[in-house]
Amino acid sequence: MTTLISPPDAVAPIRVKRPGGGVWRSFLSNRKANFGFGLFVLLLLMAVFPSLFTGVSDPTAPARYLPRLPPSGDHWLGTTSLGQDVWALFVYGAREPLIIAVVAGGLATLLSVLVGVSAAYLGGFADEVLSFVTNVVLVIPTFPLVIVLSAYSGKPTLTVMVAVLVVTGWSYGANQLRSQALSLRNRDFLESARVRGERRSYIIVFEMLPTMVSLIIANFLGAALFSVLNAAGLQFLGLGDPNSDSWGTMLYWADSQSALENGARWWAIAPALGIAALGVAFALMNYAFDEISNPALRPVRRQRAQKLAKRFRSRPAAVGSAVGGE
Repeated sequence: MTTLISPPDAVAPIRVKRPGGGVWRSFLSNRKANFGFGLFVLLLLMAVFPSLFTGVSDPTAPARYLPRLPPSGDHWLGTTSLGQDVWALFVYGAREPLIIAVVAGGLATLLSVLVGVSAAYLGGFADEVLSFVTNVVLVIPTFPLVIVLSAYSGKPTLTVMVAVLVVTGWSYGANQLRSQALSLRNRDFLESARVRGERRSYIIVFEMLPTMVSLIIANFLGAALFSVLNAAGLQFLGLGDPNSDSWGTMLYWADSQSALENGARWWAIAPALGIAALGVAFALMNYAFDEISNPALRPVRRQRAQKLAKRFRSRPAAVGSAVGGE
């Protein structure tokens, strides 16, 4: 009878994990994140380097071309009723939505972190006050509030619009971050930091926040998506700057000039597709970070890994029985 001698187990090399490396590797291995990030990079290149996509330097100049020209090699999406190139308007119109997404989404996320994490860690009266303010803002219908604040904020500028979006877009993220911070408040690593005599600001910034990176990024992407869609809605209703280069402003003028009825359909379709593409990019990246922060959202991947592990574990036993039978 032949005895199967198993080779000695190989010693696995020790890997040093860098902070945030796991989140970044999980992001790169997620197909939704890769597609969303690639779409976002394409729109970002269009906004930063518009001359690479069109030869028109001033797309808003009226009577530049003949009005209502159909799509052709010279004008990919035709022209407007004012003689403007629709493709050039679309390319230059990508800049303002991206600025709104990054600035308004970033400021709203910063406010969410300050309110949510501070309320959870401080507790007591501070938690009650901050949670009350958060819940009040959270239950108010968002878009009607955005319309009211924009209508009574004076001159419709980009700064005013960003401020309105930040004021109305922080409460949902603050509620999520507070819940996550409450689950971390009594963990051992925070207790050890308190025993060492660390300040509260140090514990929050250097102990709690690094464990919430994926959730903070997901909240930023959600706030950015909220800002883009609401800004486009405000501009379409005429509550934005009518002279700005933006997809929402394109929709406003296309509706005012009856573009769909007058044969300039791409004047209305192009900005709608651009807003949808930017929303899809943020939504896919947001969903990917939800999967990273919550393993329960990855059942298919976990089941595949378990099946492969069972298959490889059962293979040496099958080989040993075959050899022993010989």
